[in-house]
Amino acid sequence: MKLHKFSAALATAAAAMPLSALAHVGADGGDHHSFLSSFGHAFAHPFTGADHMAAMLAVGAWSALTVTPAWRAPAAFVALLVAGALAGFSGLWVPGVEPMIAASVLVLGLLVAVQKQMPWVLAAALAGVFAFFHGAAHGFELAGDTALASVGALAGMALGSALLHVGGLVLGKALMQRHRWLAKVAGGATAVLGAVMLTRLA
Repeated sequence: MKLHKFSAALATAAAAMPLSALAHVGADGGDHHSFLSSFGHAFAHPFTGADHMAAMLAVGAWSALTVTPAWRAPAAFVALLVAGALAGFSGLWVPGVEPMIAASVLVLGLLVAVQKQMPWVLAAALAGVFAFFHGAAHGFELAGDTALASVGALAGMALGSALLHVGGLVLGKALMQRHRWLAKVAGGATAVLGAVMLTRLA
């Protein structure tokens, strides 16, 4: 009952959030000319969107709970995130970015909630597929106007995302492995967020 009430409250809060906090409706309009300015903006970027942050924390937590070795799915996520960002930088149109990002939040939340185990190769592949779409959204928003600025954006985005994965790994190992109900609550809340995002895109 408590989990049901918590999920309902989260759904209400998520529905009240502005769409820009959950999705990517266009370039951010920032003026990032140098390596450092692009790096700093891109480093902060994964922390400013509920969708990206939830997905990356979920990958880390799920890996800590179920995947051996735990670092491989997060590493695959970062690698394919960069690949997707490069596609976005190049102007490549990637269809279905927003639905796939929302689906990733839903699916990854459910994987944490049920603590679904799978071979690390499958876990890394699943995380990588979702990461490519997250990266494409990042790339479209963060593309620099010079090659050096774009390199800074890639480096900042990769580092910020990796730190979120580490945070998820720490949460998974330090708390969720000891208190499995926390994984159910956190995963369920993340899945609700993803479901709300999908309904808002319908």
